Amino acid sequence: MIAGRRYWILIWYGFLLIGVAGAVASAYWGRRHAGRNLDEILRSVATILLSVGMLLLLYGVATLAGRIILGVAVALFLGAFWVGRSPRRPRPPGPGHPRGP
Repeated sequence: MIAGRRYWILIWYGFLLIGVAGAVASAYWGRRHAGRNLDEILRSVATILLSVGMLLLLYGVATLAGRIILGVAVALFLGAFWVGRSPRRPRPPGPGHPRGP
């Protein structure tokens, strides 16, 4: 038995709505900017999957499927952080650099 199960279900439905709103917003933004926001799309899909997985576990209907969905959501979150990291910039030329003064 989970303490406050009804409240947790409401909370995860709220997260689901936030994920759907984020997916719609990132799809709209991606269309306008040639899809340069893959990290935002991955994060919103991961939020949706995380919410669905937690709701499945809270309702107790498909625990194995819920766990698999949670694993996929974690992988998508990690992928979003990897895709969204800032690119490494080369060091500016200076003393000791082959092209430096």
